[in-house]
Amino acid sequence: MLPALAVPWLAACEGPQSILDPAGPAARDVTLLWWPMLIVATVVLVGVTLAWIVAMVRRPRDFSPEEAKRLSRRWVVGGGILLPAASIVLLLGFGVPAGDRMLPLRDHAPLRIDVTARQWQWDVTYPGSRVVLVDELHLPAGRPVHIHVTSADVIHSFWVPRLGPKIDAVPGRTNVLRLQADEAGSLRGQCAEFCGTGHAHMALKVQVHTEAGFSAWLTERAAAFPP
Repeated sequence: MLPALAVPWLAACEGPQSILDPAGPAARDVTLLWWPMLIVATVVLVGVTLAWIVAMVRRPRDFSPEEAKRLSRRWVVGGGILLPAASIVLLLGFGVPAGDRMLPLRDHAPLRIDVTARQWQWDVTYPGSRVVLVDELHLPAGRPVHIHVTSADVIHSFWVPRLGPKIDAVPGRTNVLRLQADEAGSLRGQCAEFCGTGHAHMALKVQVHTEAGFSAWLTERAAAFPP
């Protein structure tokens, strides 16, 4: 029964906005961290549920005050201190390096793309090239890109699920997000912060080119804009 019940859920594990179908190194880090968290959380849920069922159906047993105190101490130390501490250490051990790989690069400046969110569209500009796009983002494959994100009105959230991290677009502030795509193809972004009645339609078409294809596209589009 369990495999049959899992099929409808697994059918949603791919697609243009699936976080379980990573298309970049940051997204892979997130996915590799998410799966163990899901498995451990499922094991804990099953264990707690079984313990609750056993406690409900078994015959009550009398404990002396010393036995009750000793059992209580074991549950507090094991379940309340050791288990959470081990979980936090494991999460930090894997999560901190993964998070550091998503931060903007400090040793060199990669390609910069400016994204301004507004109700309800994305304005995308490529500094130094005069290229201005609406609801459309073009990236080169195989190298990191810094996305400088801000907002012209309310708080939005820039997110391309298959590339991993997201970041808030805040009025009066510019946040920088590092993105990298593995290979050429089409992706889809979405505003991940409710921003008004048009929020659901605030999508972003993302096109990833090869390195040579991106250079050719940028040159062609720049020529279409007057100096």
